[in-house]
Amino acid sequence: MTRDAAISRSVLSDKVKDRLLQEILDGRYPPGARIVETRVARELGTSQAPVREALRDLEALGVVETAAFRGARVRRPSADELLEAFAIRAELESLGARLAIPRLTDEDLRVLAEYVDEMRRAADAGDYYAEATADAAFHGRIVALAGNATLERVWRTLEPFSRTYITMVVPGVDRRRIADLHAPVLAALRLRDPEVVSAVLHEHFADTAAMLASLWAGPAAPAAGDGPPGEPPAVQVRRRARRAPDLAPSLAERPA
Repeated sequence: MTRDAAISRSVLSDKVKDRLLQEILDGRYPPGARIVETRVARELGTSQAPVREALRDLEALGVVETAAFRGARVRRPSADELLEAFAIRAELESLGARLAIPRLTDEDLRVLAEYVDEMRRAADAGDYYAEATADAAFHGRIVALAGNATLERVWRTLEPFSRTYITMVVPGVDRRRIADLHAPVLAALRLRDPEVVSAVLHEHFADTAAMLASLWAGPAAPAAGDGPPGEPPAVQVRRRARRAPDLAPSLAERPA
């Protein structure tokens, strides 16, 4: 294969990966669904090689799993994996918010407020995909405003995993409550105080993770030394959150 041909196939593979990822997030391929190489190749008018490479990339992201003689399927993540992903996202987005604050404009705050409004409208209408899309856009905007390409690249490896889980896997999620959990983050950003924003974002992820863990059908056992056997994951998350120093005074006590 020539160098130009290799580059061309790599670019095509990236396009196939982006298309498949979007279809997973859209719900066309829910958790557990098979992704058939030949069918995807036929739909996209390409050979199987770039589809195979795209599936390998999605497997590296943790979105897809492959098995011999069974092909590729959309992964169904465990409760432990979700809690781990939320813990890492809390750290990444807190750093992103700290970097973003000096660059934050009134227009940025207006856009973020519109995302929160869109989440609420979508939740009330029962449009879970629209809510998840606005949710992802809200968090993505904060990370993008940091102006740090490495941070954004690392964050994007976790965001599809978490969004797919929330949108498709967890039954009984209170969608309006998820939307409302973003209001304190927006209020903290309006204060332009890095310490407050960092603390509120950590609380945001702790609240979200605790709510989702309480709905998970099969509670995971706590890590060694993290809690008594059989303790529900939601309790574990809350205890871990309480261990962190409370950096944020009540927003109501802060000057407007």
